[in-house]
Amino acid sequence: MTRMSYLDLYLDAAIAAARAGGEVIREGARSRKELAIERKRANDFVSAIDQGSEREIIALLSSRFPDHAVKAEESGTSGSSRYVWLIDPLDGTTNFLHGFPHYCVSVALQVEREVVVGAIFDPRNDRLWTARRGGGAFLDGERIYVSDRAGFSEAVIGTGIPFTDWSFIDDYLDALRTIMQRCGGIRRPGAGALDLAFVATGWLDGFWEKRLNAWDVGAGSLLVEEAGGVVSDFTGGNDFLNGGQIAAGAPGVHRELVDVLSRYRTLTT
Repeated sequence: MTRMSYLDLYLDAAIAAARAGGEVIREGARSRKELAIERKRANDFVSAIDQGSEREIIALLSSRFPDHAVKAEESGTSGSSRYVWLIDPLDGTTNFLHGFPHYCVSVALQVEREVVVGAIFDPRNDRLWTARRGGGAFLDGERIYVSDRAGFSEAVIGTGIPFTDWSFIDDYLDALRTIMQRCGGIRRPGAGALDLAFVATGWLDGFWEKRLNAWDVGAGSLLVEEAGGVVSDFTGGNDFLNGGQIAAGAPGVHRELVDVLSRYRTLTT
């Protein structure tokens, strides 16, 4: 098989897994008020739906690729392989628990240091984003691209407001003040993976957030790159997958984001 054939095989699995997790979420939404909810830490929740979605995803991927490793939000890392599945079974748990319709499933495959396929499924609106390294980004089978915004002027930019770690709140607010005074608007929908998918589709012109994990940004970062955008950490480097900080957007918007964010020590460390 060619490399592209293998990537197609992996992408099919990512799609199937994301949809399987999405079905668990859809079922759970029907009885949202009766769900058992645990607090992992302040303002960070997990429900039986997160856990059930993750079990379905891992079971499907393990049945197809038993030698691959898994890095998942709820169960952590299992296995040892150069092939690692990055799984967020329900990104936007707080949104889901409140009935706020902005949450998703994110599944990506990382090979060595590179994400090669990714799928993001929005079960509330039945929307599926997919990307394959070198093969473009798609929404429900239609090719998508980042916006053609040249910079902050009139740009709408997404962010993630700190909610569990306040150590960098002052620098974050200073950066937010600078960016919001230069752009067309700020949005904080509350699900980083889906926010990145919105950047890839051109619905947001850029996005930044600190304290995200590989499972949050794996699929979304590939979508943005394959849609013609740029992804980096806050200093413009490439340590966004495991470094806990991500800036993404149309090239000009990304450039201005990094110019602002790189000035703040507690954001970049």
